[in-house]
Amino acid sequence: MKIDLLNKNKIIDVESNESLYSILKREYGDDYISYLGAKVNNKVQALDYAKLNENDKVKFFDITDRDGRRIYIRTLSLIYIKACKDIFSGIEVEIKHSLNKGLYTELNNKDLITKNQLDSIKNRMNEIIEAKQPINSICISVMEAQEIFRKQSMEDKVELLNYRKEEFVNIYELDGYYDTFYGHIAPNTEVIDKFDLRLFYPGIILNFPTVESNFELPEHIENKKLFKVFKEAEDWGKIMNVGYVGALNKKIENDTIDDMIRINEALHEKKIAYIADAIASDKNIKIVLIAGPSSSGKTTFAQRLSIQLRVNGKKTYAISLDDYFVDRHLTPKDENGDFDFETIKALDIDLFNEHLLSLMSCEAVNIPVFNFVKGMREYTREPVTLTEDHVIIIEGIHGLNDELTKQIPQMNKFKIYISALTQLNIDNHNRISTSDLRLIRRIVRDNTHRGNNALKTLQLWSNVVRGAEKYIFPFQENADAIFNSALVYELCVLKKYVEPVLMEIEKGSEYYAERQRLLRFLSYFKTIENEDAIPNTSIVREFIGGSCFE
Repeated sequence: MKIDLLNKNKIIDVESNESLYSILKREYGDDYISYLGAKVNNKVQALDYAKLNENDKVKFFDITDRDGRRIYIRTLSLIYIKACKDIFSGIEVEIKHSLNKGLYTELNNKDLITKNQLDSIKNRMNEIIEAKQPINSICISVMEAQEIFRKQSMEDKVELLNYRKEEFVNIYELDGYYDTFYGHIAPNTEVIDKFDLRLFYPGIILNFPTVESNFELPEHIENKKLFKVFKEAEDWGKIMNVGYVGALNKKIENDTIDDMIRINEALHEKKIAYIADAIASDKNIKIVLIAGPSSSGKTTFAQRLSIQLRVNGKKTYAISLDDYFVDRHLTPKDENGDFDFETIKALDIDLFNEHLLSLMSCEAVNIPVFNFVKGMREYTREPVTLTEDHVIIIEGIHGLNDELTKQIPQMNKFKIYISALTQLNIDNHNRISTSDLRLIRRIVRDNTHRGNNALKTLQLWSNVVRGAEKYIFPFQENADAIFNSALVYELCVLKKYVEPVLMEIEKGSEYYAERQRLLRFLSYFKTIENEDAIPNTSIVREFIGGSCFE
């Protein structure tokens, strides 16, 4: 049987039922260890896959591929969990969320981890890696899997499997320990060559190579403010009695989801009111700057914050940074020679600051309108004069960067970072990526409001992520307040909107693997069909429609 090995641009012979792992070792020699998985006809497969057909197109990938990075992180997580359980009896490991360029984890049923204990975990992980221990993928019935997880005291996995539609499930076995990871794992521990552990009270940060650090371990940073927001989200989860997808599905099945939606929305409103109170209580604050990555819900948040400020006796005036773009011929270009509209240098910062100072002084200002067709600013508005009671609200990618408002005194500014920092996880060992939540939001919004299909959104997404990494995330700790726009129930609402759009992506597309990954992820959620309990002020309405702010 012949297959097309795309990496080497050649046709090779393979045996019937030969695994990708066997082919990899034969064709790549000692370099096989660098590869983590393969795409077979644009579908991601684990290296133990052995169902190749005549003329299949196979492309092996390493950590530089996003699917390779996911496999690396899952495999590293399994080794970490196994090492913790080898050292501490009765321990429960929780992989909670991304933080400090790594994964934040906690060890339950255990006193505070010491430096010596951290070193013991790291040493045990290295032993497992150096032993080149096999990781076996086993397909068993859901009932058998539930029995295994009951014996290992993993009730979160048992509950989630109650809602699985398929009769069988794949689980992974490493030296007598069983687990599930909702995506592929490497077949052997030897693929892990770089990792680190760092104490971060009250847990541990698991670090791995990142794109931003050129696939080396990242420099140590601390997102203390971000951690506080994640902790707040966790507390909210306890209030709603929802920490994992299984518990959320149970509320939908028991028809108690409407009450949880109302509580979740009330928590959002309370947080927005708290931020508005902090702004209104300081008479020096004249400018509120709001920044966050794409699909964070900035538009709805800004409108709701404006209402809460007015409740506090403040007047509000919104300014769009888009109106302060430099004329097209002055716009900087990126490394490819294309106009770079995301760099802060694409804005006329001096004019912007001049206008802000004049508005703060209650002087009349002729605010421009940027004509995107002509690529230049025009002055078609009536002059604006604000009062002492006005707060200027500015929403834009560079809001947290002080370079944007360099002429405005710090005491006159209040900076807000907004993102969808979900506390909900699939189970103890499988987190929900905040990037995935925002991507699903954007696919839905682009389809319902802009007429774009999922393929178009996915084509643009990598550039969107790069822009956030470059212009937003480095400044998030500068924020005076952080608002978490995630709603614990929203994926159960977004599911019915995004699945049909994803299904339109065909097998021949390079984004077919991403389509399959997202559809599998969404399969763990039950659908909320009745949306009556979702208020028209909700952030999720910004994406599905029905918002009173449209």
